[in-house]
Amino acid sequence: MFGFITFNDKIHTQGGFLGNMRYLDFGTWIRQQFPFRVQKISIDAGFTCPNRDGKISSGGCTFCDNRTFSPSFCTKEKTITRQLEDGKAFFAHKYPDMKYLAYFQSFTNTYAKTDQLKQMYEEALAVDDVVGVVIGTRPDCMSNELLDYLEALSHQTFLIVEYGIESANNQTLLRINRGHTFECSRDTIERTHARGILTGGHIILGLPGEDQQESLRQAPIISSLPLDILKIHQLQIIRGTRLAREYARQPFHLYSVEEYIDLIISYVSLLRDDLVLERFVSQSPADLLIAPKWGLKNHEFTNLLNKRIRERTTR
Repeated sequence: MFGFITFNDKIHTQGGFLGNMRYLDFGTWIRQQFPFRVQKISIDAGFTCPNRDGKISSGGCTFCDNRTFSPSFCTKEKTITRQLEDGKAFFAHKYPDMKYLAYFQSFTNTYAKTDQLKQMYEEALAVDDVVGVVIGTRPDCMSNELLDYLEALSHQTFLIVEYGIESANNQTLLRINRGHTFECSRDTIERTHARGILTGGHIILGLPGEDQQESLRQAPIISSLPLDILKIHQLQIIRGTRLAREYARQPFHLYSVEEYIDLIISYVSLLRDDLVLERFVSQSPADLLIAPKWGLKNHEFTNLLNKRIRERTTR
């Protein structure tokens, strides 16, 4: 049913590990959800965050700069409809029959009144060939009123709500100015999952104060959450962030490619088999990235990961 990478069988380029190392990759999973190809289109709907606007803090998370993942067509000066149309034009050359998921990605995309949020999500769904919505947000910005609406919406269209967890260590969350606890993440993820909504989470490996041992300690905790989808990526130091200033004053360890591959293999082995893994790395623009400068595209990292597995297989 799935294309798996295994320690004992032939290695494929798609899928996940079997045996002690098994995962279902997002590409395989999403193809099973639709009878056609789908592509996410990122949207900047003009949101901010409660730890940026002073509600709970200011300055945002120490590592954050939204420019690292926002494509050129994604800008809050354009309407949601215009951003989606521009995104469709950008991707149309790949597959003319492509359909799209409107990805509310920048900042906290549930940080507004419910009526305003409804208008935004429904504007996106009204665009031709948009077949679903993905909403990125924080676990401290999800009311039961909004969950009522999203539960109903999930019966009408494809919907994923993904939460920035970042770490299961409250000391780390405090250090990076996250503005919420892990207990908050668990509670909100459980409330969302209980509504039957596809629920995603995002974590960062290598945050200040978290070594390999600490990350592996957290893996079973993250796996115990009722998540459907998990995104993982390495810590990156981005120019202009508070974390960049901290790193300049007192550098801390950042993973080399080889160290990170070993960590990913160990980390994934501690996750449950039915958890869909959407990614292992993030790729920031070279002019914004201070470190670590791996010089790898996402598929190149995956190739190195596969090579490491082959090496282990032949030992």
